[in-house]
Amino acid sequence: MVRKTSSGFFTSIHEDMPLHVSRGYDRMVQHSAYPPTSTPPSLQKEKFAPEKYTQPYLHFMTNNPTVFHAVDHFTSKLAKAGYVYLSEREQWKIKAGGKYYTKRNGSAFIAFAVGKDYKPGNGVAIVAGHIDALTAKVKPIPKLQTKAGYVQLGVAPYAGGMNSTWWDRDLGIGGRVLVKAHDGRIVEKLVKLDWPIARIPTLAPHFGAAAQGPFNKETNMTPIIGLDNSDATGKEQPSLQLPAGTFVASQPERLVKAIAGQLGVSDYTDIVNWELELFDIQPAQLGGLDKEFIFAGRIDDKLCCFAAIEGLGSSDEDSPGIIKMVGCFDDEEVGSFLRQGALSNFMPSVISRTVEALNNYSGPNLINQTLANSFLVSSDVIHAVNPNFLYAYLENHSPRLNVGVAVSADPNGHMTTDSVSTALLSRVAEKCGSKLQVFQIRNDSRSGGTIGPMTSSRLGCRAVDCGIPQLSMHSIRATTGALDPGLGVQLYKGFFDHYQEVDAEFAT
Repeated sequence: MVRKTSSGFFTSIHEDMPLHVSRGYDRMVQHSAYPPTSTPPSLQKEKFAPEKYTQPYLHFMTNNPTVFHAVDHFTSKLAKAGYVYLSEREQWKIKAGGKYYTKRNGSAFIAFAVGKDYKPGNGVAIVAGHIDALTAKVKPIPKLQTKAGYVQLGVAPYAGGMNSTWWDRDLGIGGRVLVKAHDGRIVEKLVKLDWPIARIPTLAPHFGAAAQGPFNKETNMTPIIGLDNSDATGKEQPSLQLPAGTFVASQPERLVKAIAGQLGVSDYTDIVNWELELFDIQPAQLGGLDKEFIFAGRIDDKLCCFAAIEGLGSSDEDSPGIIKMVGCFDDEEVGSFLRQGALSNFMPSVISRTVEALNNYSGPNLINQTLANSFLVSSDVIHAVNPNFLYAYLENHSPRLNVGVAVSADPNGHMTTDSVSTALLSRVAEKCGSKLQVFQIRNDSRSGGTIGPMTSSRLGCRAVDCGIPQLSMHSIRATTGALDPGLGVQLYKGFFDHYQEVDAEFAT
C-alpha cells in the first residue's frame, strides 16, 4: 500500500517487514469499560506506524552510498514534493506558506517550510545532523606503480575510515565527476560503480608477526583493483593514450574507462576532475530471527538525516506560525570546519536571508528575536547498549534498539543538552507518543561530539542533542533497529507539529 502525505512525500508499506510487525505477533486486544469513540473516522488522526519507514530506509541506504548521492536523493525528493530550489548565488524570494531548499557544494543542504501564519520574530524549529560518513577517499593522483602484478589505487582515510573493519570487504567506487559539456560549461555528474572493484586483502595468520600488526595505512592497506601481469607474460595492456597534462592522464586508465562508460562520456579528456570514495557494496538489509535489526553501512549519520527529512515531509499543518527547518551538513566527522560544515555560516545565512525576504527588512533586532524564539534538535546517532560490553555503559544510560530516540547528555559541553531543552523535547515526545531514552558516557570514558554545541553557539538558540541508537559505530557495517528509522520520524514529525504550542509553555 502506498500513502501520500499532506506534503507530497510517499511512504510505502511492504510485506518484507519485521516479522513481529507484519505478522501481527505484537498485537494485543484492548478491553475497555468505555464505549468506542464517537469521533468520525475522517476526524481521527491515523496512528503512527514506524514500520512503514523500514523498507524506504533500506532502499535509500543501498542506493545512495556517497554523500553526493545522499544529498541528490533528498533534494530531488524535496523538489518532487513542491519545495522550491533557492540558489545561494541569487536573490531569494520567499513567502509565508512556501517550501524551499538550498544546497552547498553538493554535499550539504537545508530545507525549510514557512508556516502560513508566520509573523516577524516567530521562531524556527530546526532538526539538524550530518550526512557524511567514515570512508576512504581516492587521492588526487591515485595511479600507482604495479606491484607483483597487482594494480592498486591510492586512497586516504576520511576521519576514522580504513580501520580494521575495512579488511577483505567488497568495495565499490562512487562520487562526483566534473565534466566539460558541449557548450564548454563544467557540469557535475554522479557516478556509482557498485560492483566489487576494490579490496584491501589481509595477510594470512600463517605469516606470524607480519599478520598481527600494527598496520600502516599507507603501505599495508592499499586496495587492489586489478591485475597486470605483463612483466611476467610479455603481453602489454592496451593503452588509452591519454594526453599528457590532462587530469585523466594522472588517473588509472581502466578506472577512467569505467567511469566514462558509466556516464556516457566519449572523449575522456572531457573529465576535468572528480571526488571519489570507496564504499561497501553489500546492501542494507533486515536481520535477526524476527527481522528486528537493520544491518547496513554508513548508518552514522544518514539515519538521522533520513528521519529528519521524512519528519519534515510528513508534518501536519500544525504549528502554522513558525518556520520548520532541516539541515544536513558535511564534514562533521573531520571537525565541521569547511564551508559546507556546521561551523560555517550556512545555517545562519539561510535563516538571516529567509527572515529578510519574508519581512522586506532585517537587522540584529529581528534576527536575534527570531533566534531567541527558535529551537535546535541536534540529531546524531548514539551508542546502543552492547550486551557483550555492559560494563562500558553507565547504569540507567544504556539506549536500546526499537524503543525510541535517546537524549544525549554531557556535563563538559560535548553535547548542547540542558534541563530546559530536555524538558521541552520530553513534552514534544509526550504529545506525539514517542518514548525518549537517555545516554551519557561513564566518567572513565571519552565522550564524542556532535554539531549541537557548535551550531547552537553560532545561532544562540536553545538546543538539545539526541540521536537514534546504533551498534558498531564507526564500523564499515553497523546495526540499528528495524523500527528505529520510523521512531526517529515519529519524534521529528512531532517536534515540527507541536513545537509552537509546546514553546508557549516555556518562559525561558
